[in-house]
Amino acid sequence: MNDMTDAREMDDVDANIAPPSLDEDNRLTDEFVRSVSEAVENNDTVLAQELVNPLHNADIADLFELIGEDERAPLAEALGDLVSADVLAEMNDYVREDLIEVLDAGQIADLTEQLDTDDAVAIIEDLEDHEQLAVLAELEPEDRAAIESALTYEEETAGRIMQREFVAVPEHMMVGDLIDYLRKNDDLTTEFWEIYVVDPAYKPVGTCQLSWIMRVPRDIAVADIMKREQTLIPADMDQEEVALRFQKYNLISAAVINDDGRLIGMITVDDILHIVEDEASEDVLLLSGAGEGDINEPIRDSYVARVRWLIANLATALVASFVIWTFGAAIEQMVALAVLMPIVASIGGNAGTQTMAVSVRALAMNELTRSNTRRIIGREFRIALLNGGTIAVLVGIGTGLVFANPLLGIVIAVAMLINIVIAGFAGIFVPVTLDRMDQDPALASSVFVTMITDTMGFLAFLSLAVGSGLVNF
Repeated sequence: MNDMTDAREMDDVDANIAPPSLDEDNRLTDEFVRSVSEAVENNDTVLAQELVNPLHNADIADLFELIGEDERAPLAEALGDLVSADVLAEMNDYVREDLIEVLDAGQIADLTEQLDTDDAVAIIEDLEDHEQLAVLAELEPEDRAAIESALTYEEETAGRIMQREFVAVPEHMMVGDLIDYLRKNDDLTTEFWEIYVVDPAYKPVGTCQLSWIMRVPRDIAVADIMKREQTLIPADMDQEEVALRFQKYNLISAAVINDDGRLIGMITVDDILHIVEDEASEDVLLLSGAGEGDINEPIRDSYVARVRWLIANLATALVASFVIWTFGAAIEQMVALAVLMPIVASIGGNAGTQTMAVSVRALAMNELTRSNTRRIIGREFRIALLNGGTIAVLVGIGTGLVFANPLLGIVIAVAMLINIVIAGFAGIFVPVTLDRMDQDPALASSVFVTMITDTMGFLAFLSLAVGSGLVNF
């Protein structure tokens, strides 16, 4: 009875020491993060490890991202082996760089040898050249050869992100022999969904899902149950195109081949999820000119990435300002023009941004191609007419009533219609043109679209005001 009471008391003490680690949104709580930080600050490594030990590798990685930069090295030292290779693989790139800086080449090599090739490459590729050479020198020859091979491919290609651990068998093998081979060979990778069937030249000729293998008699040939239709990924294919292939064909894994058509690796859907997230975030951030947009990115890098686009925006804003300056005398005659100009430009800018966002996404998803560009432009033109007509009527009536000037209402209504139509056209024309020029449409579209909508909005409104006789030029 006393033992049970003591156990309950110990549980109560542990509950008081360790606050809940995750909240209802599955995020580390502020209280938990503070408890770990305080334990490390007080040199209580035992408590720090007790707190962190129950966490998933991804949550441990999040913990390092949530604390200050100067706290990461002490936390890693306190946690010891809890900072495993899988934790490093889950970390934000910038945070991982901070930790790797305090590790020697041997420690980094020990960690990377525990990972699949694609995760090991993701860690080593961020090192400086001399650091890469030092780590590679510490690796086993087989692991070093695999990573060096991966590093020969361009970044963000299939060759960089593929795993070199896979199972491949000849098509003449019987199912029973294959099952025995899988059970007895300890050197095989432990995680796979498909088995690749290859010919004598090691070129893939089909795939077998594990479920098929387990449900057929042992005396059936692999060639009789394999699926011959397969999606093969060239090693130099861009990772964004790889992701589109996975999405289009509902793939779980896919074979990667070299220029000779030989099987050299595989890509699995878990890698694709990271790529889709990275590519989507990249496009959104490029549209805003925010660089990589990572809150762990060094301040200097963020500054350089953002300020250049602000300077570009300044240059385009000067074009719009020149239009206003040209009509300065007209604006002085009617203050209402100055009041209403921002409305025309703002609504046009928002309309252009809407179309631009749709266009950039469609280009990224291969939904907008040369074969349907003309049809999509016509579609967006009709949408712009409908939107422009609706907003023009509302703004025109409101302006006529507020300023007691029906002609002014008509002028702004027509200007609004013109600018929204131009904005719709610019929102699709600019990204498509950049794409045709082999430029990233997400990178500079916003700058040009904003310049067009602001400039044309002011020009249309002020020109109509002068042309209608509201003011003199």
